[in-house]
Amino acid sequence: MTDNRKPFKRPSKKHEPYGLSILFEDHDIIVVDKAAGLLTISTYREKEKTAFYLLNNYVKKGNYKSKSAVFIVHRLDRETSGVLVFAKSEKAKRFLQENWQSFTKQYVAVVHGILKEKEGEITSYLIENKAHRMYATNDTEKGAFAKTGFKVIKESNDLSLLEINLFTGKKNQIRVHLAEKGYPIVGDKMYGRSDKNAKRLALHAETLSIKHPYTKEIMTFTASFPSYFRTLIKT
Repeated sequence: MTDNRKPFKRPSKKHEPYGLSILFEDHDIIVVDKAAGLLTISTYREKEKTAFYLLNNYVKKGNYKSKSAVFIVHRLDRETSGVLVFAKSEKAKRFLQENWQSFTKQYVAVVHGILKEKEGEITSYLIENKAHRMYATNDTEKGAFAKTGFKVIKESNDLSLLEINLFTGKKNQIRVHLAEKGYPIVGDKMYGRSDKNAKRLALHAETLSIKHPYTKEIMTFTASFPSYFRTLIKT
């Protein structure tokens, strides 16, 4: 389906949100490159410094009475940077979420250690404990199936740069899978090791391919991973 609606006009630059780089926007979706340290949605402690809040204000053009709004499709962890898509209607949200498992999600990570297998897949059943920490379980009824693909891109100084394919989207999935294999992500305070020199969590959502909710066109969005990752492995 081609888009025969009026050409989309973006709000003026004065409304563009801090900490978010807009990669694409039209009548139905808005795709951003989220900075590390910014929440996707609010918590009981933080309501306004979130991608969701900032983008809602952006599409409303500063007018709180405006009916314009964005809708949550998926999330990135606070310390994970990269491609994040929001819907601009309930209909678009439902379409994207219903088809989410068929979309391609590719990440980049720097992990501790040199992997014995340079390419492969990690599968397990994940469950959350009372401390909101995810872990693998042998109980297939209580745990949710998770699958992560990986490929080593570069190795240096006992660190590895990995290309990650996310086949399922469970909470903290990539972080848990890599940590439980013995290769925690650099800067991961929850699942990794103490590292005072780490500036941030070295995990970035680099590429997302989706089917557009209106035109049904396959669209790919990319946000290059931070130069800090290359600094870590001296490339």
